[in-house]
This record gives sequence, structure tokens and C-alpha cells, in this order.
Amino acid sequence: MTDYRPEPPTNTPTEALLEAGQTVGHHLRSLPALLPRAADYAGLGKRWGTELLSGATVGVVALPLALGFGVASGAGATAGIVTAIVAGILAAVFGGSHLQVSGPTGAMTVVLLPVIARHGADKIPLLAVMAGVLLLVLAVAGLGRAVDLIPWPVVEGFTMGIGVIIFLQQLPLALGTAKGESESTLGSAWETLAATDWTKAWLPLLVVALVLAVNLALTPIKRNVPTALVAVVIGTLVAWAFNLDIERIGALPTGLPMPSVPTFDGRLLTSLAAPALAIAALAALESLLSARVADGMAPSVPRTNPDRELFGQGVANLGTGLFGGIPATGAIARTAVNVRSGGRTRVSAVFHSIVLAVVVWTLAPLVSQVPLAALAGVLMWTAIRMINVPLGKRILLTTRADRTTFLLTLVATIALDLVIAVLLGVAMAAMHSLRHMASYSVVRPEHLPVDTAEGLVDVASDELRAKIALYRVDGALFYGNARRFTELVLEENGCRGVILRFHRLQVMDASGADALKQAILTLTAQGVTVIVQGMTDAQLQTAYSLRAFAPDQYAASLPEALMALDRALSDDEPDADGQDAAGVH
Repeated sequence: MTDYRPEPPTNTPTEALLEAGQTVGHHLRSLPALLPRAADYAGLGKRWGTELLSGATVGVVALPLALGFGVASGAGATAGIVTAIVAGILAAVFGGSHLQVSGPTGAMTVVLLPVIARHGADKIPLLAVMAGVLLLVLAVAGLGRAVDLIPWPVVEGFTMGIGVIIFLQQLPLALGTAKGESESTLGSAWETLAATDWTKAWLPLLVVALVLAVNLALTPIKRNVPTALVAVVIGTLVAWAFNLDIERIGALPTGLPMPSVPTFDGRLLTSLAAPALAIAALAALESLLSARVADGMAPSVPRTNPDRELFGQGVANLGTGLFGGIPATGAIARTAVNVRSGGRTRVSAVFHSIVLAVVVWTLAPLVSQVPLAALAGVLMWTAIRMINVPLGKRILLTTRADRTTFLLTLVATIALDLVIAVLLGVAMAAMHSLRHMASYSVVRPEHLPVDTAEGLVDVASDELRAKIALYRVDGALFYGNARRFTELVLEENGCRGVILRFHRLQVMDASGADALKQAILTLTAQGVTVIVQGMTDAQLQTAYSLRAFAPDQYAASLPEALMALDRALSDDEPDADGQDAAGVH
């Protein structure tokens, strides 16, 4: 019989080393694509006015958010402004998106609060530098496209969970009460409510309610109105007019601090490694998701280069760390405003940072009088808009897999850790996908004649038909259904020969090949002859590497399999003296 085994690899160690070197060289030659180039600004000559107007609009919208997220993170309003200015420019110039606007975000404040509580606010610049280095490593390694593997229910559960956390984190500022000591957001919110002096809390609550009301009233009027800024201005004027006894932002710098390398040692780097990894993972996730949403909003703009976007975010975090800021990511709210305002090049994102710097440094005395409760109201409104209840209801009415993935990610985001929540959500989605794939991987009995690509196959005699069984294996044979496959093949059928047809098999891994091996060994021990038919070269390589069957047990086509089985069964027939071709029974 023909030996259908694939030829074994013939590469020598030297050839394998050269091939690996060529692969590494090809990757290194692609690294210059991570750097800025003139093509990033194609068509800018005709768009200067639109880009500057869009940048100014985003800058006005970003001002209260930068102040608010800086305060909410525990690092202070100054750190929020510095981050928005530095990260906004660096990420725009070095990033892979033409539309992305970067800066401090709500998701990052969620991660930073427990880190500040444990290590202190003075360690945040060092964390930003460490996260920046990790992002650069991810970019050079080409891992940017991994975000495409994150299912949509995970993204939505993550987004809504962050909205809930951001809302709860504003309770101390909204109530004028010290933050609870618990590291859990839920526990801290409960402690804050329990410790609130309600005879004094109504004053900041009044400002929060006013800010929420202004946002609610202005949102339907005109999409490009900076409702957050208008709400903050009105809240500040009311607090000033009635001389309300509530906490204000306080003094702000009138320029960027001088850059400096944060102090560190080996022990400190070790203790900060885990939070730095979490911050880098969150920065990568949020930035790439934001860029993907922006690409969908402006199809005419070149799509984001995910590896370069990670590179840009790495440079941005290095910069913010050197200037004493907090870790930054792509901000989906500001990015959406940029796209809706007409921004189509990086100039709008750069100009938004310039506008922020001019407004803060020329109006610092006025900005310092903004009540913290007004910023809390802005962030609460942002959180409310992130919690899309109708969308959540629609997800709950879809498949069980989407429903459980969404709910697990949502609950884990609120109760646990953001990165862990995404990992759990992806794991749940993967389990459902494997279960779904396994359910469509079946072993089907077939009967002669069989209609194949070669025509109607019926080369078996009536005598042979009575002795054999045909099974067609569809879909995938992998660790998710290996045991089920073995049980189906070993069902009692009273035959002397079995043909396992794999011509419709899409995937087979080592677990599947091992299950095939066990089924063949068990059938052979029962005196049943097995012929395997119809594998691809890759599947054959996997099967032969585990010795799932011998070369003479394989046939490329069904006619060959039938003839091989007919010969094998004929050789086993005993003669009149009780002997067969193999010897005496």
C-alpha cells in the first residue's frame, strides 16, 4: 500500500537558525513603521481651519474632564491637566490613529486609586514611566492586533462597569465627606454614605444637581456645545454668588513643571511591577478600543495601526511620567467629540492640548475657584452616559453565551479588578465558543453508496457492506470534544471493519489525535479493522507525530479505503482447516 505520510522536516540546525534569523530580520525591518512620517498629515493644507476649530472644541470639552479625573485619581487637578497636555501632544504625534485624543480617563482613575492608597501619590509618575516602557515593548513585539480578539459583550460589560465605578467614586466629593478606607469601590462608597453629615452634605449636592440638570438640558440642543464646561461655569458662578462653603480646586501652576526622572530602586520597581503591568494592560486595551470605535465613525480616514498606537501611548506615558503626570490612555469621549467636530488629522488632537495649556495658564486664578462638587457632577454625568441601559437589555435578550459573558464582565469590573474583569470575560467567551464548536463537531454514520466529489462511490460488495461501518467526522476534533468522539466511535455496531472519514474535518489538535489513537487501539483489540481516510497534510502530520495510526491504515480516497479494508478482512478469513493468512487461530 502507498505510504501517505508527509515527508519529515529536512532542515539542519544551521538552516533552522538562518530561517529564524530571517524572521527576526523581517520584523526588525518593519519597526520603522512605528515612527511618525510626513504621510500622517496628508491633505492638511486644505483642512487647517477645520482641524483648529475641532481641536479648540475638544480642548474646551476636555478641560473639566482633565481637572475632574486628576482630582478623582487622588493625584490632584494639576496632574490631570499636565497629563492631558503632554499625553495629548505625544500620543497624537507618535500614535497610530489620526483621530485619537488621549489624556486622563475614568478607567485609569479606577486603577490608580487603590495604588495610591497602598504606595502613595508620589509613586504615580514612576508607574507612568514603567507602564510606558511596557507599552513600547508590546508595540515592538507586534501585539497590537490582540484587541481584535476581545468579544463585543466584554467591551460593553467593561464600559458599563467602569461607568458604575466612576459614579460611585464621586460620592465623597458630591457629599463633602472623606473617602472610605476600603480598597473596594463598593465598600468605600458604603463607608462614605455611612459617615456623611447630611446637615452639611446638601450644599455640594445642590451644586452636583445643578451641574447634572444643565447637562441634561443642553445635551439634546446641540451636539457640539461643550455642555460639561457650561455646567461647570454655572455651578462655579452659583457657588461664588451665594458664597457656598464647599471645597474648591485650589491653586494651579502657571506652566509645565520641569521634567525629571522619578527616583527608584530595585525594591521599589519590584513592588510596583504588578500595578504597572495592570496600568499598561488597561492603557493598551482602552486606547485600542477607542481607536477602533473612531475608525468606524470616520471610514474615509486611514485605519489605526494598532502596534503604532501602542508605541504612541508608550511614548505619551513616558512623557507624562517625566513631567509628574498620571498614566494616560486614549479617551473615547474626547475622541468622539473630535470626530464629530470634523477633526481628521493629528493636528486637532495636538491643538486641543495647546488650548488646554493656554486656558489653564492664563485663567489659573479663575479655574482654582471651581468647586470640586461641580467636577463630581461632570464625572457623574459622564458615568451615566456610559451606562447604556437599553443596550444592556438588548444584550440580555441575545444568546446565552453573550448574556453570561456580558454579565460576568460587568459584575467583575464593579466588584474586582478591571484587567481581571476583561480576562474573565474573554475566558467566558472562549469557553462558550469552544462549547459551540464542539457541539457542531459530530460523528455521522454513512451508508453506501456515498456521494463524494469523485461521484457516487459504490465499489463494495454486498458481503463487504455487511461487515463494515462508515463514520464521517465533521467540524473539529480537539480537546473540547475528544472524549465524546471516542464514545461515539466505540458504540456497539457489530461490524468487523470501520472507515473513519475525515474529509470534512476542519481542525484537529493533539488531543483529537490522541482520542483517535485510543479509539483505534480499542477497536483493534476487539478484532475490528480500522481505516482512516481523507485528512489534510497538516492533520496527517499531527496524527503521525502521535502515532495515532500506521501508514497502512490510511487511504487518501474512499475507494482506496474500501479496497484496503476488503483486502484486510479477506486476509483475516479462516480457511477450511481453521487457518488464515496470518497463521493458526
